[in-house]
Amino acid sequence: MRPRLLLVCLTGLTLLLSGCGTGSAEPNPTPVDAPPSAALPDPPAPPSPTATPKPKLRPLPAKLPAGLVRTTGGKKVALTFDDGPDPAWTPKVLDLLKAAKVKATFCVVGTQVRKHPELVRRIAREGHQLCNHSWNHDLNLARRPVAEIRADLTRTDREIRRAVKDAKVPYYRQPGGRWTAEVVKVAKQLGMRSLHWTVDPQDWARPTAATIQKRVQRAARPGSVVLLHDGGGNRAATLAACPKVIAALKRDHGVTRLR
Repeated sequence: MRPRLLLVCLTGLTLLLSGCGTGSAEPNPTPVDAPPSAALPDPPAPPSPTATPKPKLRPLPAKLPAGLVRTTGGKKVALTFDDGPDPAWTPKVLDLLKAAKVKATFCVVGTQVRKHPELVRRIAREGHQLCNHSWNHDLNLARRPVAEIRADLTRTDREIRRAVKDAKVPYYRQPGGRWTAEVVKVAKQLGMRSLHWTVDPQDWARPTAATIQKRVQRAARPGSVVLLHDGGGNRAATLAACPKVIAALKRDHGVTRLR
């Protein structure tokens, strides 16, 4: 039994020295992995597309520029209606004017002309004056680059003449009355005079009909240009005020169409 025991001991010693390790009970270490991406420097960002900066709006002048039409040039006053044509209000305003036997100037917006060309035709057919009031009532149009101003006014003129062939459009009115010398010059180059006003009852804010009437009568003077609205919102109060406004203006000054 001793030789067998000795053999077993020798065999175990041999395995210990050569087969199970290198003198350490720990397994062979694995290769170290590359650090996670968070530990690496960020790749360079792709170049962003360069956006064309929008041109800055020119400032509004401290006072209204020269060259604006603000009176009729005589004793009679003129009625002007802005922001139409509107299918709800323009026909009713036209009915009132027809009943009162007076003519007015309609400052029309290009997008509205495109939607309702038949109303523009009625305005012209009944002897009223047409006025370019920009393509979409851009309050800042006069502050934009001259090329944009010209394109806007030209587009609006073209739409008016699409509705009424050979229509005369002798006036341009800047939305909000925010005039600059540049828009006055462009309008003149396109054959239009720049039409402002002297009486503004602020009917766009929808005061009562009585308030509109009172404001017009108090402010009207010989030669006044009266600003009213037949578009741009609910004009029920303006419509209700018109009969008394027109009657008072006819009595006190007379009403004429701008030439």
